[in-house]
Amino acid sequence: MNKIPNRQAICDVLLEEAKKDKDIVVLCSDSRGSASLTPFAEQFPEQFVEVGIAEQNLVSISAGLAKCGKKPFAASPACFLSTRSYEQAKVDCAYSNTNVTLIGISGGISYGALGMSHHSAQDIAAMAAIPNMRVYLPSDRFQTAHLVKALLKDEKPAYVRVGRNPVEDIYTEDNCPFEMDKATVICEGTDVAIIACGEMVKPAVDAAELLKADGISATVLDMYCVKPLDREAIIKAASHAKLVITVEEHAPFGGLGSMVCQVICSECPMKVINLALPDAPVITGTSKEVFNYYGLNAEGIAKTAKENL
Repeated sequence: MNKIPNRQAICDVLLEEAKKDKDIVVLCSDSRGSASLTPFAEQFPEQFVEVGIAEQNLVSISAGLAKCGKKPFAASPACFLSTRSYEQAKVDCAYSNTNVTLIGISGGISYGALGMSHHSAQDIAAMAAIPNMRVYLPSDRFQTAHLVKALLKDEKPAYVRVGRNPVEDIYTEDNCPFEMDKATVICEGTDVAIIACGEMVKPAVDAAELLKADGISATVLDMYCVKPLDREAIIKAASHAKLVITVEEHAPFGGLGSMVCQVICSECPMKVINLALPDAPVITGTSKEVFNYYGLNAEGIAKTAKENL
């Protein structure tokens, strides 16, 4: 069982790349520990900025550094980064198309018992609504590493959401297909297409195995690139299926499910089921307990597929 969270994978890449690129700067809002970025602060103190609990300043300072030629990575809890500093993300980063990577840590319902104040079930919808802002939800540590390396090579703003806890590996170090802004096809089938992002990809993969045992063939798309959305991959998967299911750790409005529905409605109309968190404060519990309660697990996804085929 993997014990390395995606946030640590981000730090590992930045640590390695910062050795040869002094323009990489990491900024935190009193969150270096929870972001797993303490090693970076210790090894590269001159490339690290601590702004304290001031998320708006975090984003504006990052934008200023980017305009000076730096490559800032700003980490803060997703629940605050996508709300308290929304205007700064919109104006300072996206409006001027500034090279800032915003890292929303402990995304979704990672904070568990801390409740709705610390959950970020709206961030996909909010960030994706901003022109020029890209939105990524990597599914495991290997894909996270590939994404960070790719982001270091471009000069456009992005929002990356990762969870708090380790997630099971989907890929391996030697086998992690990755193309920037293109969904990864994990398996192909002819009955149901399951499109998932972030921590929901592993349950989708496991659901495909459960369905296979029942004679149901499933396609699984890892849609780590929620914006820009890989429309071609969606259309292709839907055209070979009888049903599409989207799975996301997000509210039911404005997220991956809504975006996929827009594509399918206009290009290849068919039934789409959106599995997401409810439009209400979620129950108290660990991520796994919450996912199990709302059917955002392998069994729940497989059950939904069988009921709707």
